[in-house]
Amino acid sequence: MGERADFLVVGLGAMGSAALYQLAKRGASVIGLDRFAPPHTMGSSHGETRITRQAIGEGRDYVPLVLASHRIWRELEAETGESLLQACGALVMAPGTGATSHHGKPDFVRNSIAAARDFDIAHEVLDGHEVARRFPQFLNLDGSETAYYEPGGGYVRPERCIAAQLTRAAALGAAIRTGVEVLSIAQEGDGVRVETTAGRFSAGEVVVSAGAWTAPILGAPFDGLLSVKRQLLHWFELDDAGAYGPGSPVYIWMHGTTDIDYFYGFPPQAGETSVKVATEQYAAETTADGADRAVHPEESAAMYRRHIAGRLAGATPRVARAAACLYTVTPDRGFIIDRHPRLSRVLVVSACSGHGFKHSAGIGAVAAELVTEGRSRIDTRPFALGRFPGVGSAAGPAMKS
Repeated sequence: MGERADFLVVGLGAMGSAALYQLAKRGASVIGLDRFAPPHTMGSSHGETRITRQAIGEGRDYVPLVLASHRIWRELEAETGESLLQACGALVMAPGTGATSHHGKPDFVRNSIAAARDFDIAHEVLDGHEVARRFPQFLNLDGSETAYYEPGGGYVRPERCIAAQLTRAAALGAAIRTGVEVLSIAQEGDGVRVETTAGRFSAGEVVVSAGAWTAPILGAPFDGLLSVKRQLLHWFELDDAGAYGPGSPVYIWMHGTTDIDYFYGFPPQAGETSVKVATEQYAAETTADGADRAVHPEESAAMYRRHIAGRLAGATPRVARAAACLYTVTPDRGFIIDRHPRLSRVLVVSACSGHGFKHSAGIGAVAAELVTEGRSRIDTRPFALGRFPGVGSAAGPAMKS
């Protein structure tokens, strides 16, 4: 007969570990499934650090999610003793004149400023001269830049966040099954059947948070909506880490006007003499199982040449290490939080579209509310499937109470 619970969570990365924890916290009977052993390096939630910022340039609809995430991570820190959220400050900088597009959105910095004002998030607006004065690690600014600085921003530690939520979920009674590949999901009457390499699992409701594996598991319409992009993380050795003092922020530096003219990075971690940086690419597609997870020397060299040389103090072209991860992206680079259009008992929580980890703890709480109460305190209508032409939802978009 296989295992049964009231709820199943398929995929235990950023969103799935959060959903499992929140369901277990509610006292629900829940099983979590993952084909690997999270936290792992095969998906989208590794690399030691992820930027978090409370004012979201991608759109104000995301702000309640990240505010909830910050609260949950602080609660988890108190429960576990783990350090999950480092509020070292976040700097988002772009050219001060002319039209810009970053993360697929126009006027990213100005949108961040507007969101901060709307939600009363502490922030400052700086020009390039003030950025250079405060943060000498940023070189060759001409002063015309516009920057948004958020002292409560910073970074979260993805592996630790996932591990903490899975540990707490297990302590609260959740069952976790790793090394289990999901083969199919089918709805039968008032339940859902999940066939796997470890046998059958069944539940009243299923949360699918499988990232790059979502489309292969669910098929249409997700195979037409979700694309997988390989992304690269680089750690360049520093000749001198002296410019990166205790007040060094995380940053998103848009040094040109288009989506390819930017990079982001982090201050060196304690005891490290390298700096982690990355950019994004949306041109080349891959698959969850076929992605090249090695980073080749010429790729790091191109990153240094195009984005880092002459911009970061002390950064050399010597590569300390590098890693690849996966973005699962929708056509509008937004999230999906909605019921499957044909399976009303399957809630789909994907894709992150490259900016999801900062929201993941809050999304886990939203998912738990939706499957246990049928509604969420945070409005998820902006993340409904119905915004895509020709795609509907079996239950309609998830509404807030």
